[in-house]
Amino acid sequence: MQSELDVTANPPETLRVDTPDGAVRGYAAGNVFVWKGIPYATAGPERRFRAPVPPTPWDDERDCREYGPIAPQAKAMQVPMDPGMVVDEDCLSANVWGPRPNGEPRPVMVWIHGGAYCVGSSSQTVYDGRRLAELGDLVVVTVNYRLGVLGFLDLSSCGDGFEANVGLRDLIAALEWVRRSIAAFGGDPGNVTVFGESSGAGSITTLMTSPRAEGLFHRAIAQSAPATSVYGAERAAAVAARYLELVGVGAGEADRLLELPIEKLTTAGDELLDEVITTVPGTLAMAPVVDGDLVPRYPVAAFQKGYAHRIPLIIGTNRDEASIFRLTRSPILPVTADTVNQMFTAIASDHPNLPASRVAEIISAYPDWSKSTGAMAVSRDAAFRMPCLWIADAHSRHSPTWVYRFDHATPMLKAARVGASHATELPYVFGNFGTLNVDPTFWLGGRKTALEVSGRVQRRWLAFARYGVPAALDASKHWAPYLEDTRSTLLIDKADTLAADPDRDLRAAWGDKVMGFS
Repeated sequence: MQSELDVTANPPETLRVDTPDGAVRGYAAGNVFVWKGIPYATAGPERRFRAPVPPTPWDDERDCREYGPIAPQAKAMQVPMDPGMVVDEDCLSANVWGPRPNGEPRPVMVWIHGGAYCVGSSSQTVYDGRRLAELGDLVVVTVNYRLGVLGFLDLSSCGDGFEANVGLRDLIAALEWVRRSIAAFGGDPGNVTVFGESSGAGSITTLMTSPRAEGLFHRAIAQSAPATSVYGAERAAAVAARYLELVGVGAGEADRLLELPIEKLTTAGDELLDEVITTVPGTLAMAPVVDGDLVPRYPVAAFQKGYAHRIPLIIGTNRDEASIFRLTRSPILPVTADTVNQMFTAIASDHPNLPASRVAEIISAYPDWSKSTGAMAVSRDAAFRMPCLWIADAHSRHSPTWVYRFDHATPMLKAARVGASHATELPYVFGNFGTLNVDPTFWLGGRKTALEVSGRVQRRWLAFARYGVPAALDASKHWAPYLEDTRSTLLIDKADTLAADPDRDLRAAWGDKVMGFS
């Protein structure tokens, strides 16, 4: 590894490093440097619906002050995005934050963004890694990967020119890039922690059961992972057939998809997304698939059979996961009694041997399930909390495991009946809160407390990345590992508390047999 400081650039200070693919120049960001938009693989139109290939090396120094293009994605869902961002199929890039390399390898944290497998980007402001890199004296990497139709629509049933789980193949390519390149930035390729939220966390729990990903990361943090939203080949083939109808391509003409304009593909993808989540509440049109290769088994079942990679794991959920879906009227998660009923009916049809009494026992654990609050609680547990606990129970039998529940909410979020909803922990993890004038979550105060909570979360996540144990060395509450006989869970709030099996009654009602779509 070589690095050199360009003393003529003032401001800003710059730093060049030589990677195996070519030289890149980064720029000072606070007390660290950042390199944006580094290609980690190639996935343009020539690799549509196929695994990526290594990037083409470059001879000239690459200026890395701007983020790379974002993946083509669903317009039916919106996430905060810089309107100036370029959209391109060749979107596989990494961003790196880190202190000046000093010869001592630093821990590496690789972030995988969420977005229901169909939206999102590493360039979203909340994912800026500067504060984590500064506070932890480590290297933070964020990555773009293919989404929606291009990343998680399984067309492998349509011909040999199509591969399954393309988005996951992108993430494996990103982790392979980290392994071969991160030392140039001062990172330790032998100490890599992956962390992600929502579908990013679901990608992590899936990769933890993929033989192809073994050894590419050494610790994992899964925040609100929809770990059971992984489907079988039969469902995937039916969804693919319907997609061909929507895009206007005959069953024997799937190769035409390789030539169609990307806008036509994503527009049909939006139609498919809306149709699937409306017809079968609780399911996604595009998600990882059990393909017998990259994903050999349903991930939660693989954890229960002991097939997951034996690495330390932090996993958890938010107390009020479903409330944001009610607020935004998003159909992604069922939040009414009718849609919850439809979800259980569909699950039962997927599992003919499922006793009707089991569904009744689960529903009876939610006395107000016919009201909005009860329906949201059912959806929260079906999509997030129970998959988390099923994984934690299984993984803790052989590997260090810690479970949390994020309960903190600002006064404004409480007043809006949002509470600790899905994704509200993200600014606490990265330390990226908006300014007082533009962040509506602080309109009723609470900034000081939020910063204190954020500090504890960050110190735990960073200690885990460095030492494999989430011990905040600041007199914070001791976070005991999760074991099946104690089920110790850290409740993250204004003051952290450690609770034994805090969701005992609901957990018992669901039982330990995985209930999800096949």
